[in-house]
Amino acid sequence: MRFKESIALITGAGSGIGKETAIRLANEGAKVILTGRTRSKLDAVANQINQTGKVPRAEVFTVDVTDVEDIQELADYVQEQFGDLHILINNAGGNADGTILETTEDIWDYAQNINLKSIFLITQKLGKIMVAGAGNDHSQQNRAVVNVASLSGYKAGARFVPYSTSKAGVISFTKALALEFAPHGIRANSVSPGFVETPLIENSLENEKFVKTIQRKTALGRIAKPEEIANVIAFLASEDASYVTGTDLLVDGGWLIK
Repeated sequence: MRFKESIALITGAGSGIGKETAIRLANEGAKVILTGRTRSKLDAVANQINQTGKVPRAEVFTVDVTDVEDIQELADYVQEQFGDLHILINNAGGNADGTILETTEDIWDYAQNINLKSIFLITQKLGKIMVAGAGNDHSQQNRAVVNVASLSGYKAGARFVPYSTSKAGVISFTKALALEFAPHGIRANSVSPGFVETPLIENSLENEKFVKTIQRKTALGRIAKPEEIANVIAFLASEDASYVTGTDLLVDGGWLIK
């Protein structure tokens, strides 16, 4: 039970990587706060988690991670209901395609807001709770932030410029965060998944040519399952990674090496 006595908040927890991460952390003892925009999805995940035991381990809070007022309400809720936060998983994000010459300003801003600025805002508001908690915590309980970046942050696609740029920013932001939070005993790392079976690419997965291309270009010859990324996130969030901070873990099935 690596997360016993821990309070964890996961953004984008209604599906995909966020959902599986929430389930994993809860199964290992954490009290999880599930956040996202769609209440029905969050409730479904919370019910799945809470059905496994007599004591509910999941709570739901709807939030738009690009809305400052929403985020402040979330921070107020966490402070009032729990008074502390040990684990923060910034998973929410979205796709945005386009070349440099063709991308509109709206698409560019959307990518930066949903993938990068949202992490800054969430971490700024909730990070204050984590830092305050660390200062009052004589037991020095494990505290960590894990941000979900992307393979695209390493290998920019010609038609995914807004997305790849925003995800490269997540990797850089995480390193700065690790340096700032280290004196408080809070670690910060990022995870860069390759192609994963999530709602972000579910339409593309119906394209046989697309799937075969990924299989051909990935050393392990397949697309990842969300649970496999959640396993890595859980590791970085846990005491098992107590000497790991400011690092990005590439979980791409060997895409870059092939």
